[in-house]
Amino acid sequence: MRSLQLCRCGEPLEFAEVANPKPTGTEVFLKVLAAGVCHSDLHIWDGYYNLGGGKTLKLTDRGVKLPLTMGHENVGEVVAVGPQARGVKVGDKRLVFPWIGCGQCAVCKRGDDQLCMSPRFLGVFRDGGYATHMMVPHPRYLVNYGKMRPEFAAPLACSGLTAYGALKKLGSLIKTEPVVVIGAGGLGLICISILKAMKGKGAIVVDIDLAKREAAKRAGALAVIDGKAADVLEQVKAAAGGAVWGVIDFVGAGNTTKMAFDSIAKGGKVIVVGLFGGDVTIPVPYLPMRAATLQGSYTGSLAELNELVKLVRRIPLPLLPTATTKLDNGQKVLDNLKANKVVGRVVLTP
Repeated sequence: MRSLQLCRCGEPLEFAEVANPKPTGTEVFLKVLAAGVCHSDLHIWDGYYNLGGGKTLKLTDRGVKLPLTMGHENVGEVVAVGPQARGVKVGDKRLVFPWIGCGQCAVCKRGDDQLCMSPRFLGVFRDGGYATHMMVPHPRYLVNYGKMRPEFAAPLACSGLTAYGALKKLGSLIKTEPVVVIGAGGLGLICISILKAMKGKGAIVVDIDLAKREAAKRAGALAVIDGKAADVLEQVKAAAGGAVWGVIDFVGAGNTTKMAFDSIAKGGKVIVVGLFGGDVTIPVPYLPMRAATLQGSYTGSLAELNELVKLVRRIPLPLLPTATTKLDNGQKVLDNLKANKVVGRVVLTP
């Protein structure tokens, strides 16, 4: 098998080639059909997360070890199964749930593997899909995605699941109130479509990039607003009809989270998803006085991925502007993503 590996943070990825491993126990070995390149891969490539105030969270502090094959948005075809693997067979094509926990702690046992303190996330702590093949530890992490093309199904494992998990945290208000979406990258754009599938009222999208605002408009946003505008808060409130009840911040920078919090009405909710970095200062009394919710959201559970795939199979939607390119071009895709030249999602195909 051939893989594109991160060997030293901040430096170009390198190709490696090894013999195909043989699955043991419950393991399932897949030929990779599609691997989405996610913005969070940039943080892994950089080797740190910006915590603001000159502080960083290093990759090594999270327990990530190099060399690493990134790629957590994967679709593959089963080519071999371990002797205890049940429920899949050679030739099956499946979407891979990457947010795998230890399987033993209370968090995992309640179904929230993505919040496990001893994670085994594919493409983060274990090798992922920037490769010709990949190993998955158990068939339970393989989801039947139906007749979708692999390149459209793959982003559901992160972009789709993360947007879906954030929307669920807003609860029933998505049915009656527009949701303000900050950031029209892969997450923001897929959120617009998933919100439609959930029969939500719609999305008001804020982004500083004209091309991404245009993409959001084509995807069906109720309104698009330039995040650099001096009166951005007034425009957001006007588009929402005067009161903003729910905001999802897919950027996750200090200024975007502050803008989100400043925009909400009493009882409003801000869900922070993005990892751009920085910090934010909010007067503590405002939280109780405004009955405000400021909540983080990290990907989603295996149950939620199954819910999302079932939803999308029932209500097919053009989820993302998606381009495909060969695995050999993986480094170029990361470079373009870092330079903010990607609209939607680029998916690697071996």
